[in-house]
Amino acid sequence: MRFVLQLVAVLAVSMLAGQAITLVDGNAWLSLAVGVVAAVIATLVYYAVVRATEKRQVTEASGRTAASGLIRGVLLGVAIFAAVIGDIAFNGGYRVTGVSDSPLDAVGLIGFMAGAATTEELLYRGVLFRHLEKLTGTWLAFAVSALVFGGVHMLNPDATWWGALCVAIAGGGMLTSAYIASRTLWLPIGLHFGWNYAQSAIFSSTVSGNGLRRGILESESTGNALVSGGQFGPEASVFTLIAGVLVTAAFLWLARRRGHLVPMRRAARTVEPVPSRPSKIAG
Repeated sequence: MRFVLQLVAVLAVSMLAGQAITLVDGNAWLSLAVGVVAAVIATLVYYAVVRATEKRQVTEASGRTAASGLIRGVLLGVAIFAAVIGDIAFNGGYRVTGVSDSPLDAVGLIGFMAGAATTEELLYRGVLFRHLEKLTGTWLAFAVSALVFGGVHMLNPDATWWGALCVAIAGGGMLTSAYIASRTLWLPIGLHFGWNYAQSAIFSSTVSGNGLRRGILESESTGNALVSGGQFGPEASVFTLIAGVLVTAAFLWLARRRGHLVPMRRAARTVEPVPSRPSKIAG
């Protein structure tokens, strides 16, 4: 019942946020304001429903670690995507053709991506993964939640099976492992936002088969689809897959060192660990 109540609450606020952001799409300043407000409201709803249904401190959404977790996540997300798009460009899959004549669009994308990243992380990491982990342990919950995360991207307009699989392995793996390593939602929210914002607002690439978003640069996808990602965008590139696997491995190694991996219930009755103090990566 706790899972259902939390799922319904986060889904409801996610749908309302999506509709509100869509209504103001095209107006940069309204998009910024509505998206940021939607992200804040979604987080507050998550915090309230978890506190009410689980009768505990919501450590994964603690305000004390919010700023450091978000900042580190955003910087990491931008850096990883910049490295990926650099590899794609070096191998002939991406080309900058100029600078946008509407750079203000990048401002509106802050709100758009903030709303999307926050609601998705609350749903897939805060609700789905966290409850699955209590039942099955870290590894099975990791695999199932990543596959669900990738599978949902098949609903996007220009979705492909290969693109959805890449999102599951690279995106789902990277974001879920970031949560496991830090045990806060702030790091994966920041990482998710930084990745998507760099992809759309800076490098003007297609995001997860959702069509091209114009940002600071004018660009085009060229060459082999396995390199460029084709119509799905850079997330379907083999370079994204490689980067995602490497970052995921690094986070899981860190999680193991910190004792954040939960064994299967048949092997032990341990449930989700609560660190005695906030981990350094989350502030």
